[in-house]
Amino acid sequence: MPDWSLEIECGAPVRRVAGLDEVGRGPLAGPVLAAAVVLTRPLDPKLASLIDDSKVLTPQRREALVPRIKAVAQVGIGWATVEEIDRINILQASLLAMRRAVEALPERPEMALVDGNKLPDGLPCDGRAVVGGDALSLSIAAASILAKVVRDHEMLRLSAHHPGYGWERNVGYATPEHLAAIARLGVCEHHRRSFAPVSQRLAITG
Repeated sequence: MPDWSLEIECGAPVRRVAGLDEVGRGPLAGPVLAAAVVLTRPLDPKLASLIDDSKVLTPQRREALVPRIKAVAQVGIGWATVEEIDRINILQASLLAMRRAVEALPERPEMALVDGNKLPDGLPCDGRAVVGGDALSLSIAAASILAKVVRDHEMLRLSAHHPGYGWERNVGYATPEHLAAIARLGVCEHHRRSFAPVSQRLAITG
């Protein structure tokens, strides 16, 4: 389970230490989104025990945790658009979204703990890459939860404008339902043209 050890090692709570995580690298549609979370104090042990990597939590648990995290944290959200993903590639777009999430925090942190093995260029603070960070750091795990919930909400919103792709269920991932819909309905403006199933469909249709 993630804990606050890395944050304490970096000087929290005296220093503002942000956890960063992104969601949405793999989907064929929609933006990539990152969240930055600065826990403003050590968490109540009961709340801390509920926070984990978003991938191991149910949607209901993630939704329930969002307001509880926001009550004890500063939060920043950053996006990179489909156009940016196609122009600079998904890795660079993910790092861009992370930097924007830090920049969106109400106060600049002194340190950012970044899930993964790369740091975004241009971070406005010191940074430390943490492989598997969402299973180690409470701040990163909290960021993973917020990023997942916000992006899922965005895909639900987009699904209302582009029905038939099943984004309300698959949130843009390459499920059989989504692939069949692309073959049936074609590609829309929210699809990532640099991703193979989409570019292959465009090549077929000319």
